[in-house]
Amino acid sequence: MAILLRMPEVAANATHATLQAWTRQEGDKIAVGDCIAEIETDKAMVELNADTAGTLGRMLVRAGQEVEVGAPIGVLLVNGETHADIDALIAASGGIAVPGAQSPVSAPAVPVAPLAAEPATVPARIFASPLARRLAAQRGLDLATLAGSGPNGRIVRRDVEAARAEAPTATLTATPAPAAARPAPVRDAGEDFIEIPHSNMRRTIARRLAESKSTIPHFYLSVDCQMDRLLALRAEVNAGAARKISVNDFVVRAVAVALREVPEANVAWTDTAMRQFRSADIAVAVSTDTGLITPIVRAADSKPLSAISAEIAELAARARAGQLRPDEYQGGSFSVSNLGMHGVTEFSAIINPPQAAILAVGATQPVPVVRDGQVEVAQVMRCTLSVDHRAIDGALAAKWLAAFRRLLENPLAMLV
Repeated sequence: MAILLRMPEVAANATHATLQAWTRQEGDKIAVGDCIAEIETDKAMVELNADTAGTLGRMLVRAGQEVEVGAPIGVLLVNGETHADIDALIAASGGIAVPGAQSPVSAPAVPVAPLAAEPATVPARIFASPLARRLAAQRGLDLATLAGSGPNGRIVRRDVEAARAEAPTATLTATPAPAAARPAPVRDAGEDFIEIPHSNMRRTIARRLAESKSTIPHFYLSVDCQMDRLLALRAEVNAGAARKISVNDFVVRAVAVALREVPEANVAWTDTAMRQFRSADIAVAVSTDTGLITPIVRAADSKPLSAISAEIAELAARARAGQLRPDEYQGGSFSVSNLGMHGVTEFSAIINPPQAAILAVGATQPVPVVRDGQVEVAQVMRCTLSVDHRAIDGALAAKWLAAFRRLLENPLAMLV
């Protein structure tokens, strides 16, 4: 019988998601595992894959619409059913609430092909994976000029990479196209501004930051870390390493080891109890086209520096491509936000609830310091710890920050 396709709960506790694009047209044959649609969550772009083979009989939601989790979005025909079977399924379900309608639509009121009258929305769609779209946008490639080598002619990553390497200059667009997940700006005639609709991610970031700043009693501690030894060790390690270790990799490792040494700081506040974590799961802030996301390095206190470095690089790449799984960015016991690579010397970050602390890392720069009564030039990095005062008091925060600074200034200690 015909099957209703429903909006999945692609993220824990999510109530809505946006059907960003259909990757199949009505009447297309669908195999098990085929991507039917691309779903935008508050953190990433994910694919909706078919659990059953059949034919896409009807689309109940247009691309770009936000839909409640569990709501019907389409109908899959599995045993040669007809449009009459679709109408019967809808009638048996009590009518489907089509977005934009004033009331649920009964079976006779549902058109046979509700999107067919608007050929610009689906038939003109270029079928490409989310990663391929993002790469094409970043590299200024027009997807309409590419031939897809994926299933049913879908454009995939290798097609974009091949086109970038081989295509003549004429195939490049005049300006890079916007990423698929970024809403198009809307200009209001007569106004001197444009309005860019919020993405799910941007709305979620705004809500969580406002909640954090208004409900968590933040306080801040700053410390200057002398980085000369660490920079010398990093240069020595990178001289013969296949993968280059970054300063941020050392920071994440130091944060994790400091939490192991001061476990009372590896906590989260709840209304009924203090939650103390058994391992140091470090969330690392990554900037993407649609907002900030914090993929997590699990048990960073038990991983060598090389493994942490490789994991951060891999997670960051997939975060920017919108390919993280929910379990890879949800949770974590502590966050690190590093703006040093942008030349920022000092800043304070907002806590990422339900965590109790976040470390803001600035740039390393030469400054005068006093050593043994003599003024010398040292490489110094300023770090600012934002703390939830409900979970961690000032003395405990200072104790953790002292352990963190000691590890950075004596980097061999964090490698054993």
